[in-house]
Amino acid sequence: MRYEPLPASFYRANRAELASKLPIGSVLVLHSNDVFPTNADGTFALHQNANLFYLTGIDQEESVLIMRIREDGWDETLLLRETNEQIVIWEGARLTQKQAQELSDIQDVRWTSEYDTLLDSYLPKASNLYVEANLHPRSTCPVETRNARMCKQIQSRYPALKVQNVYDILATMRQIKKPEEIVALQKACDITNAGFRELLSFIRPGVGEWQIEGFLSNAFISRGPRKFSFLPIIASGKDTCVLHYIQNDKICQDGDLVLMDIGTEYGNYNSDMTRTVPVNGKFTPRQRAVYEAVRHTMEFAKSILRPGIRKSDYERQIRVHMGKELLTLGLVTEAQLAENPADPPIVRKYFMHGCSHFLGLDVHDVGESDPIIATGMVYTIEPGIYIPEESIGIRLENDVLVGETENTDLLGDVPLHPDDIEALMAR
Repeated sequence: MRYEPLPASFYRANRAELASKLPIGSVLVLHSNDVFPTNADGTFALHQNANLFYLTGIDQEESVLIMRIREDGWDETLLLRETNEQIVIWEGARLTQKQAQELSDIQDVRWTSEYDTLLDSYLPKASNLYVEANLHPRSTCPVETRNARMCKQIQSRYPALKVQNVYDILATMRQIKKPEEIVALQKACDITNAGFRELLSFIRPGVGEWQIEGFLSNAFISRGPRKFSFLPIIASGKDTCVLHYIQNDKICQDGDLVLMDIGTEYGNYNSDMTRTVPVNGKFTPRQRAVYEAVRHTMEFAKSILRPGIRKSDYERQIRVHMGKELLTLGLVTEAQLAENPADPPIVRKYFMHGCSHFLGLDVHDVGESDPIIATGMVYTIEPGIYIPEESIGIRLENDVLVGETENTDLLGDVPLHPDDIEALMAR
């Protein structure tokens, strides 16, 4: 494995917590993600179902977790794809039952050939069935997932069975990170930090955005991760104002900025970082002024991301602060800010996205839509200012663990101050 697995006790504790939240007599059936086809006989690499991984630590296709909730606890079975000679020759051996037991602390590990037999034994006696359907507010899924297909098949065989979605329960559990998860998140952030530091002396006029992407790919993957945690944004010049620019096909020009929204994963846990730097290594006075306005807003956001504040109020206060920065930059007027001092609409002209989202097994991790911030949550902090008419777009982003007495910036060692950026680029 490219990563150190989390202890099996972590996954067992997650299953115990989930079992305590499910009604007696219910059955949970949770599938791994599909391996999706490309063209001809090609496929994408597996991107594991985060909820299955959270409960088992199993990072393999065609895996199934079945839990039966009893009055005095729960029964659990893990189903795996059985290795055969052809799989070994063409793809490599899959997990043995013993290896899966050690990773997950599930003792009853069987092959997926027993799936139908087990369901026929369990479901007629079940009070209800818990399955997973993705309810993330930003999710768009035009294809049918493995869990969705499974649910349709079960409902056709057991039309009277009451089916429930386990998504909200697991999303609420996952929004508070456990110490073992913080270790993995910190490793992902450390790898991102190291790759970015190496990159700074590579950026110069004439370099292609795709070459920056390639440099980072090597810097990340050579340290163990399998991939970027999302399609990297390497945007220079006017494209720094395109929030989700992923073409990465332009030449970086002297005098322009390059905005890099990047991150990598470690053991399926993700980092998410943004830095904006001058292509030639020196900020112009105007670029530096906008940069400092964004950096000051990031520091303000860090100061109020504390237990007890509601997420929506946190975002509102950041917009109010950003309004003052935009006023200093001459982008808005006092009269415009006075239209609604508690949340000036004009701010969204230059700062049109939210400042923070959950981070974890998913980059835009699951959780409540408007929670009260609590100890153990991990949030990105990513303010930005975008001025298309000046070809200046600056976003800065770090990943922050909310602590009881103080926060921990998991990317806190990554160069941020403009003087530090210029010094590293001058090497």
